[in-house]
Amino acid sequence: MDEADLPRRKGDHASQLKAEDLSPYSQEELAERIAALEAEIVRTNAHADKAQAHRTAAEAFFKAPDR
Repeated sequence: MDEADLPRRKGDHASQLKAEDLSPYSQEELAERIAALEAEIVRTNAHADKAQAHRTAAEAFFKAPDR
């Protein structure tokens, strides 16, 4: 069985990030973390937009013709 076919594990990275203790981080480390997370949000939004455009195109292609 391919790894892509397996169900996603519970406790994904976002859940782990939410649970992480931030107290050991310095302000500089927290700023770097915030910048990295903001960049990941931009990347995730771009992927979501691409996936939506793909779905919209597929729905239009497979839509039954109007009669």
